[in-house]
Amino acid sequence: MPLPVSAGAIRKLLREIDSSGRGEHVLAVGGSSELAAELRQQFLRGRADPGAVRLGGPEGSDVYVHVLAAHDADAAVLRRARRARVPVIAIVPESVEIPYVLATDIVRVGDGGSLPLDAIVHAIAARLGEGGAPLAARVPLLRDAVCEQLVASFARKNGLLAAAIWIPGADLPVLTLNQLRLVLRLAHAYRADGVRERLPELAATVGAGFGLRAVARELLDLVPIAGWALKGAVAYGGTRALGEAACQRFASGTTPPRAAAAPAAP
Repeated sequence: MPLPVSAGAIRKLLREIDSSGRGEHVLAVGGSSELAAELRQQFLRGRADPGAVRLGGPEGSDVYVHVLAAHDADAAVLRRARRARVPVIAIVPESVEIPYVLATDIVRVGDGGSLPLDAIVHAIAARLGEGGAPLAARVPLLRDAVCEQLVASFARKNGLLAAAIWIPGADLPVLTLNQLRLVLRLAHAYRADGVRERLPELAATVGAGFGLRAVARELLDLVPIAGWALKGAVAYGGTRALGEAACQRFASGTTPPRAAAAPAAP
């Protein structure tokens, strides 16, 4: 039986994922100096690469987290981030309006309240999407939220594709390629970048593609009328299960950060 995805497509995907991980991926924190310094220390928990989280402006970073300082400098910094096309997550007091930031990228905090770290982490994961994997590799505090976002996103995508494609078997290459992309992104987030670490998951992903197709066919024979809904449900559930299983495996063998990390920013 031929593979659902060609070897050439897999090699191209591997090159794309490897290329996206090159360079220094950085999270920048700015705004209120005292709160920004506190937030940086929170991000560095869990053996993060010290150079992966810096205090300063948005330029050159993967994402910029701005703690509102309540003065005119806020708008200037956010305008710089917009011009540099750097995603921004703004931490803002209740009822305060802020320019240049999407409403979905604003994390509200009550007066005198502590920084909502969990909400900030999930906002970063949602904003970066697939691009969050290289940063999560350097900042473990982001890893769970980024991987959760990846699994949910790819499961929804495959569920919709399976329901929309009516030609029998035509959806298998697309679904399998998406599942391979998901597993490789998860491996990247967990620093399981080596070929040896990735091969078992890649083989399992291709096998899962055949298994999901067999399950979908059996269900279509039983309930032919609602076939599109069943195909979507099988693709969604199968992709989600595959991603969660990959997370568990990678988490059990996470590679520690490299010793030669960049020096901490002041």
